[in-house]
Amino acid sequence: MAHLLNCQNLSKSFTSRPLFEGLTFGLFDNERTGLIGPNGAGKSTLLKILAGLETHDSGKLNLRRGLRVRYLAQRDFLEDAPKGVTVRDELTQALQGLDLEDYEIDVRVEAGMEEAGFDPTQRVDSLSGGWRKRLAILSQVLTQPDLLLLDEPTNHLDVEGVLWLEKFLDSLEFSFLVITHDRRFLESVCNRVIELNKKYKDGHFSSVGNYSDFITNREKLFTAQAQQEDSARNTVRRELEWLARGPKARTTKQKARIDRAGGLIEDLKELEYRNAQDRSASINFVSNDRQSKLLIEAHQIHKTRGGHKLFGPMDLLLSPGTKLGLLGGNGSGKSTLLKILSGEIEPDSGKIKRAEGLKVVTFDQHREQLDLGLTLRRALCDSGDKVIYQDRSIHVIGWAERFLFSKEQLDLPLSRLSGGEQSRVLIARLMLRPADVLLLDEPTNDLDIASLEVLETSMADFSGALVLVTHDRYLLDRVSRNILFLDGKGHARFYADLPQWEMAQEELESSPPVIKHAPAPTPVPVSSSETKKGLSLKEQKELKKVEAMIRDAETQKDKARQALNDPSIASNAAELFTRQETLTQAERNLDALLKRWEELA
Repeated sequence: MAHLLNCQNLSKSFTSRPLFEGLTFGLFDNERTGLIGPNGAGKSTLLKILAGLETHDSGKLNLRRGLRVRYLAQRDFLEDAPKGVTVRDELTQALQGLDLEDYEIDVRVEAGMEEAGFDPTQRVDSLSGGWRKRLAILSQVLTQPDLLLLDEPTNHLDVEGVLWLEKFLDSLEFSFLVITHDRRFLESVCNRVIELNKKYKDGHFSSVGNYSDFITNREKLFTAQAQQEDSARNTVRRELEWLARGPKARTTKQKARIDRAGGLIEDLKELEYRNAQDRSASINFVSNDRQSKLLIEAHQIHKTRGGHKLFGPMDLLLSPGTKLGLLGGNGSGKSTLLKILSGEIEPDSGKIKRAEGLKVVTFDQHREQLDLGLTLRRALCDSGDKVIYQDRSIHVIGWAERFLFSKEQLDLPLSRLSGGEQSRVLIARLMLRPADVLLLDEPTNDLDIASLEVLETSMADFSGALVLVTHDRYLLDRVSRNILFLDGKGHARFYADLPQWEMAQEELESSPPVIKHAPAPTPVPVSSSETKKGLSLKEQKELKKVEAMIRDAETQKDKARQALNDPSIASNAAELFTRQETLTQAERNLDALLKRWEELA
């Protein structure tokens, strides 16, 4: 594969804290690379360096001659779009300066709008945050660069938007490097994963393949690294025992051995440092352990907004142990339903019954509960220098360290922290409040994968009722026991789990095509002239055969997942690897069958 760019010993620091040092790697044609790593590892900064928007402190960055690079930041630049600018205007402007003829621009814009589901005449300032993100991505893709750099493109997209993005990126014929913590996205889209982390000798670890391949290869590396540390520790122990006997350093051989012992000790310290870097935030929500079977009961509730029906009439019951995933497009009413459950607003009709003395804790995706003018110290601890957690007194420095903050950061204002760090602050505050019901609205935004894994465990262990809104399907699949889907047309449907909802969505997509558009203030005409192509006799037989094979493949996947979750093998790394590979293969088989079924149906 031809080189696009390569970094040689790239280093970058802010003040005295290095983000990364001695970074050496290359990017190639036809690569779809996912970039992951803990918050503060320098992922966004690295992308800006590759895009030429930030300078590196040392090392070299070599780009292929004439390389065309496009970059999309996390920030929604379309928030500042002038009033009255339409989707067509925005996309046309994005293609200016590329030496394209007017007709070429028109062709690209028309094709892009159709593929992304936009109404050409819709004003940008009327789009929701998710549709603005979709438009921003499309505006970069239509320029057809050699390398596209994307920083957290799934943030602010609903699940439908993320599914669209996966298919959209999968159709691209150029390379991209994407920062994301969405593990299902990494699994579906990427053919290479790079993790920035100081726990690696070279400051990063690169693995060819999808996220499952990355996990397998990383665990092999960690195992080898741990064995290397054990071996080095044994060698150092023997050398220290020899030194403790007080040998006389009269010979060159003895002097060399003393020097070697010193070098081994330094090598061991380096290994111990790298192996100790695998830290994640300590997250554990506190439940009241209420015995009541009924926490919140909603009966025939109904809600409209701006004359548009969101949902209803709808019944909903939350009891201890309820784990409900809430799905729906932007503007479908997810956040509104959470506010009704919390008591912040009332339904238009219907009744809400709550247990006496009910304690509800809410995580707000927009972080409106955080005063960004506060210092980290005061945000974590309202007064004094100690917090009370699970009836224990913990010093604010120790509490901060639980969430990966250093004591040097305590006097920084929250406005100076990254999005992921602000999310950890909010979670730290919520953990101090015992709850019967947890309402979590996009808690995963900006969290690194290690913190997501801890959050996942904490939510699964929470004994109260949990309602989770997230576009992270990996987390949703592992935590939720039921799915409530708001379709944006006033209907609410319950599903047993995420796979059942995904199957229902695929069945809808296989129906006669309907052109979808971004939600507009006024109705958008929809063409219905396209008809479904008929199947040949051979294809009809294949369709029936594929449907039977899908049922068998689903059974095999369920068996593989149950085998992987068997607690008796939790400490058997080799067996875990084998069963994970079996599950991954079963999922791939099912995906291939579903894809063929979709083509036929």
